[in-house]
Amino acid sequence: MAINVGDKIPSVNLKHMSKDGLADISTDEIFGGKKVVLFSLPGAFTPTCSAKHLPGFVQNAGALKAKGVDTIACVSVNDAFVMNAWGKDQNVGNNVMMLADGNAEFSDAVGLSFDGSGFGMGKRAQRYAMVVEDGVVTTLNVEQPGAFEVSSAEAVLEAV
Repeated sequence: MAINVGDKIPSVNLKHMSKDGLADISTDEIFGGKKVVLFSLPGAFTPTCSAKHLPGFVQNAGALKAKGVDTIACVSVNDAFVMNAWGKDQNVGNNVMMLADGNAEFSDAVGLSFDGSGFGMGKRAQRYAMVVEDGVVTTLNVEQPGAFEVSSAEAVLEAV
């Protein structure tokens, strides 16, 4: 069952590249006491994700932060090395925290994973965006398969 507005983010560890290298980071650390925009996408370096989804959040980072967002985070079912390389390729800098959900543990915990085996992609995260305040989901925009509308940075900017 998918997470809903009003639900607390489950406590799960994700991976990211810190200044000291590969590191675990808990959802409690990411979301606790903060206003966070988290967006999820099926895969790093994929067409819509690279051409529209991630770039939109990089371009709108200042506007989101001006509306009180502390952290903008991107999560995908990829490893931390891929997420780090993709972040560099997309020039995210400090604008977007790149989070790896390599085993889809977070995506499963929030009920927003899907089976992409038919496309040779294995288990993946659905495309969505959420606003989370102190660990509680206040906005959740989940895309229909193949769509890119409600999870865009522009749509989230209107919601915060």
